[in-house]
Amino acid sequence: MTEDKDSSEKEQEEEIEEEDSPPVEVEQPKRRFDPERLGAGNGDERSDEDDAIYVDDMYGDWFLDYASYVILERAVPHADDGLKPVQRRILHSMRELEDGRYNKVANVIGNTMKYHPHGDASIGDAMIQLGQKDLLIDTQGNWGNVLTGDSAAAPRYIEARLTPFALEVIFSPKVTTWLASYDGRNKEPVTFPVKFPLLLAQGAEGIAVGLSTKILPHNFLEILDAMIDALRKNPIDLLPDFLQGGIADCTDYNGGARGGRVRVRARIEKVKKHLLKITEIPYGTTTTSLIDSILSANDKSKIKVSRIEDNTSEFVEILVHLPSTVSAEDSLPGLYAFTDCEVSLAPNACIIKDNHPQFLSVNDLVKSAAELTRETLRRELEIKLGELQEKWHFASLEKIFIEKRIYRDIEKEETWEGVIAAVDKGLKPYVKSLRRSVTQEDIVRLLEIKIKRISKYDSFRADEQIKGFEDEIAEVEGHLAQLTRYAIRYFKELRKKYGKGRERKTEICVDENGELTPFDKIVAAKVVVANETLFLNRKDGFAGYGLKKDESIEKCSNLDDVIVIGKDGVMKVMKIADKMFVGKSPLRVAVFRRDDQKVYNMVYRDGKSGRLYAKKFKVGGVTREKEYPLFKTHSKSRVFFFAVHDSEKKNSRVLVHLDPELKRVKEMVIEFDFSWLELQGRAVKGSTLTAHKVDRVVNAPKAEEGESGSKPPPAKSGAVKEKDDKKIEPAKKPKESSASKGSKELPEKEQGTFDFKDN
Repeated sequence: MTEDKDSSEKEQEEEIEEEDSPPVEVEQPKRRFDPERLGAGNGDERSDEDDAIYVDDMYGDWFLDYASYVILERAVPHADDGLKPVQRRILHSMRELEDGRYNKVANVIGNTMKYHPHGDASIGDAMIQLGQKDLLIDTQGNWGNVLTGDSAAAPRYIEARLTPFALEVIFSPKVTTWLASYDGRNKEPVTFPVKFPLLLAQGAEGIAVGLSTKILPHNFLEILDAMIDALRKNPIDLLPDFLQGGIADCTDYNGGARGGRVRVRARIEKVKKHLLKITEIPYGTTTTSLIDSILSANDKSKIKVSRIEDNTSEFVEILVHLPSTVSAEDSLPGLYAFTDCEVSLAPNACIIKDNHPQFLSVNDLVKSAAELTRETLRRELEIKLGELQEKWHFASLEKIFIEKRIYRDIEKEETWEGVIAAVDKGLKPYVKSLRRSVTQEDIVRLLEIKIKRISKYDSFRADEQIKGFEDEIAEVEGHLAQLTRYAIRYFKELRKKYGKGRERKTEICVDENGELTPFDKIVAAKVVVANETLFLNRKDGFAGYGLKKDESIEKCSNLDDVIVIGKDGVMKVMKIADKMFVGKSPLRVAVFRRDDQKVYNMVYRDGKSGRLYAKKFKVGGVTREKEYPLFKTHSKSRVFFFAVHDSEKKNSRVLVHLDPELKRVKEMVIEFDFSWLELQGRAVKGSTLTAHKVDRVVNAPKAEEGESGSKPPPAKSGAVKEKDDKKIEPAKKPKESSASKGSKELPEKEQGTFDFKDN
């Protein structure tokens, strides 16, 4: 009875265990969709079970594999070198073909197909985009136009090669990690050891599965400055810059992190009352798309346009003709609001780091790139140090082997092992002077030295070679000891070598203090139309746009600033008004712009010393309503000559007439050319013309053909070489300008040029 009870309880426990334990799964063979099972001609029918298994397999495995592949291998750039796989393979292929000459793009595409399994079309498109960014690829032929959107010529008609910059910063085979290509026949880099943040310079866009990336391009020079700041642990302030130019509002840029925003506007100029000219377009647009957006807005009656002309070639030039009933100032807000003349960009810096997609800010990318470059430079220095030490070691070993005649110890040996042992024994007394132990490979290299070289061995030259190796080793060790300083110097060298012509193209909206400013606060200043005229009453000393009957200076708006330079040499910038006092007989009254590039020529007398000085200067930065003396204020100080030019290429030539009452002075007229002076700041004293009393300073007659205008040899104490007055006719006293008698507009280049006689 007891046994039966025990057995029954045991059976019950086993049943419970069977109920609680999971069912045993038997692996079924995977069933895929087979077109032959459709029953076409073989009598088989495809069941619903086949469809269910097929869909389950597809979404269970293939989708995740595909998503991962697109993210990691196609659409998103890598953080280490800033390149997508196709771009990396193109550059690697071009390096293989590099011989200093241009290669057909078709040849590059064909060679790249050894590494990239997605066909020639994707390779060609990626290569064209790289070439249009004008950084890594030196192009030849028709590579399309980023301004107009015109496509490039066929790959068989265009050529390319790597730029010197690309060769310097991208490739370093000794520190590169390699992997097998997709077919196992070749080797390609996992990533390049790039010593510059290509990702920030070129920008990147890509749409993957479930995420996207959009990194805006930045200015080459500013990137290098930011890298230096990162190494020095200084704050980083890096803003985007676009090849198309334009005007950018970066107040919400947020360091390039996800969630930030940049607004970019086209640069629009007013040509006539009913004519606007677009000279720069926003990033991401073309002249074609911009014109289409304007026409679309016109069709929707949001703006009014009569016709559009596209004269774009090397530079953008879109002429927007307006109806006679519409003014330019009324059209500008509509163009920015309803067309692609203003676009909004949302940065989204998604990159591959540690084999995973990550969202970083531009500042994070700069810091990461700076540290990565520093590490790459360290690895290169360590490799170079090792190579130099090996060269020093063998050169020293060779010197011992030959000078100590150790090679004679092998004459009696009959076996290779005996030869090795004999040389090893002969070197042992000198091992302490070496940097490492002697290996069998070292001995084999010594035995490979030809007898001719031994017989002509120059001990002095060998010592010099070893000394050179020691100097190089010391230099490399010094770089490694101060690696950060070495990296900073490397970035400065890149800036010096490749920075020419890479100045900022996009204007950043800032206020007078240099702080970022949104469009909303400066829109009036940027797009306002010059619908007023600046007038000047020299006699009474008043200027403004309300003096309709006085001398006309130039067109202006009611938001402009006016620069005033008085006869006393005091300069002031003030807000334009209907009527404002500028002083009697001012030297210059004109509309002032912050980017003023005009060059000023002045001759004045210093009241304290009595000397006559000449100076050539630009206005530079100013504060509104603040007075700036152009020379030291004195009751006897006086301006004798003043002229304004549009650029430094244009200069005045003057004749300085000395006082006729002067005695013991042979040359009474001094000729002076302002081209002899260097352009300086407004506060400089200038160069001494003469210490004698001056009667007047006048414009010199135009030089005849063949007359030399070269700079004379410098004279002592800043004095200028004097001319014989017998050969130069004194200039007549200029007549009073007729412009002061009416409202006729005077050309700007003549306005503000006067001759004065000392009274």
